[in-house]
Amino acid sequence: MIHVVVVKYFPIHGDNIDIEKTGDWGKGLVFTQKKVDSITAELAKLLGNASCYRGYKNPDAKPSIKYEIVSTFEFYEPMPTVRGTHLDPPMTDYNTIIQRIDGKDWIENRDVKEIWVWGYHGGKVGLWESNMAGPFGDISNSDRALDDLPIFSKTFTLFHYNYQRGLSEAIEDHMHQIEALLNFVDGRDSTDEDKWSELLFWGKFVGSDKSHKIIRPGCGWVHYPPNGEKDYDWANKKYVDTDIEDWKPDGTGTKQNMNCERWKCNSLSWFQYWMQNLPGYNSGLSSEGKPLTNWWIFVGDFDTAMKNRMKLTAP
Repeated sequence: MIHVVVVKYFPIHGDNIDIEKTGDWGKGLVFTQKKVDSITAELAKLLGNASCYRGYKNPDAKPSIKYEIVSTFEFYEPMPTVRGTHLDPPMTDYNTIIQRIDGKDWIENRDVKEIWVWGYHGGKVGLWESNMAGPFGDISNSDRALDDLPIFSKTFTLFHYNYQRGLSEAIEDHMHQIEALLNFVDGRDSTDEDKWSELLFWGKFVGSDKSHKIIRPGCGWVHYPPNGEKDYDWANKKYVDTDIEDWKPDGTGTKQNMNCERWKCNSLSWFQYWMQNLPGYNSGLSSEGKPLTNWWIFVGDFDTAMKNRMKLTAP
């Protein structure tokens, strides 16, 4: 179970969100609160369902992770920003946010692993879609600075959502975080770019190389489905032969001829479909004679995985 604390920032002007503070969102406070609450509930449910290995064709598939919202904080003020820097717009002050909610207690004593922050961008604040801190470093979709979050004895990940956007964009934050984790565990961060195509996750599962494009229609990545030809190409109707629904590390999986209609030609359906193809609970897959681990362990319990020196395959 991934326990989550939600933190919301609503700078207000009368009954509305103050667009002077957000830059691009000035709708009613009540409307915005309802939108945020709805997306948060959907997000927790979808992320759990997305961890069901090939759940799109196996209704009995069990989720590898589940999410539970354990507490919510709501502040009617602008997001804190880091003072005294040259950045324009100024960066969100994540240290202050964590201190404000007594994050140390939540993370070290109450088993909270994720902080979901709802705010805005609109050219008024800088943000990281995901940010991590803990004893094993910052493996996230950020610049991985070691001083922009407090470091506790346990790892936690902070996600920063924008309530001017929707559920799909919030899910995308998590998708990029998953990619960051799996690339780190698979060694891409320390592998010569010319050899990325040989890696288990990025090369064999995704089907890409240093170009980030699809060179072999495998399972794709966030921006590129198997038939993708450019970033965000989720509605591409070009057909390709791909083994995404029977992916095996040695490339012997059965290929199917498909296009975006398989994932309804939209980003949200693609994201869930992609995650359900990640090797999960009882995948039965192996690589070079070694069983694949449940890759969701790196999302659900990063500290345990690191302490046990877990990789994408078992020893």
